[in-house]
Amino acid sequence: MPACWVRGTSCGTLRAHSPRPEPRRMSERSESPFDLDALSAWLGQAVTGFAGPITLQKFKGGQSNPTYALDTPNKRYVLRSKPGPVAKLLPSAHAIEREFRVLDALADSEVPVPKVLALCQDEGVIGRMFYLMERVDGRIFWDAALPELDAAARGPIYAAMNDTIAALHRVVPEQIGLADYGAAGNYFERQIHRWSKQYRASETQTIEAMEQLIEWLPGAMPADEEARIVHGDFRIDNLVFHPSEPRVIAVLDWELSTLGHPLADFAYHCLAWFTPPGIMRGIAGLPIANLGLPSLESYIADYCQKTGRQAGIPDLNFYLAYNLFRLAGIAQGIAKRAEQGTASSAKALETGALARPVAELGWRIAQGHMH
Repeated sequence: MPACWVRGTSCGTLRAHSPRPEPRRMSERSESPFDLDALSAWLGQAVTGFAGPITLQKFKGGQSNPTYALDTPNKRYVLRSKPGPVAKLLPSAHAIEREFRVLDALADSEVPVPKVLALCQDEGVIGRMFYLMERVDGRIFWDAALPELDAAARGPIYAAMNDTIAALHRVVPEQIGLADYGAAGNYFERQIHRWSKQYRASETQTIEAMEQLIEWLPGAMPADEEARIVHGDFRIDNLVFHPSEPRVIAVLDWELSTLGHPLADFAYHCLAWFTPPGIMRGIAGLPIANLGLPSLESYIADYCQKTGRQAGIPDLNFYLAYNLFRLAGIAQGIAKRAEQGTASSAKALETGALARPVAELGWRIAQGHMH
């Protein structure tokens, strides 16, 4: 059954889900948090052809930026807003204007993105900033092993996914007006410093592997300063596929996008081959060849061919270890909040407990143990 493109979970590799979570569903609550008359009036002026009346239903789930199905008699849209009330948000948090900007900039590129229609930065309209986009319907695969498909159909899905991330990393930011979309230079240095600091602030126990990574990563950084648009959370369940063809028709969840090293982005995507099914949403330990899934080696070779990397990825262990270090830092932050009682759910405890095994996997890979 086709699924609406909307979802929204940052760093979803670590989310405590079953191997096949339910598709995103709309809330049964009918009341709107917004003044629909004010919203309809603004959209009528800002969006060509927009005409109410409108109905609004929130999509369930853990979106940090609430997302709604907005329907009119003639067309279906998606509205994405900052959470409210605005006064309680940090200035840089929930920057949906950045999401709008990157989606708008990529509209004419090879990267399939939903078409954005209008950004409202006037918080007086509905009490928070929001943007409207067209709605894209297709298939979302929640399990990287693709159990709903035959073996022969799985390879083409992975090939389409590879095509899409390669297309993103071929985009030259300066050519689409995104030269200032992120800080210039020293990407890994800045990221390692940031996540080391955040890890220290949330440390609840000594994790020897994390200590090793914090010491090793700064000295192992590649020398090149390559900069491209990085998605930040590129994985299979953040993609919408054509209803019947092995083709990506929309890339979702650009909340973490910035300018950075494309191989950091690609290596994050490749963690599926190193992490198990279920809570980590990977395919490690599965009979990949029998399932019709590509080997990591062939997947990397395809990406390198599509992005002109004739030398392959010599520092792959660094890029993988860096991403696992970052994910361990995120998990440790969740563990700290669970300990303090600000994130006391069973899922928070389960996700927080991943800090140690994720860091240990990262340190093994850093040492060259890739299998």
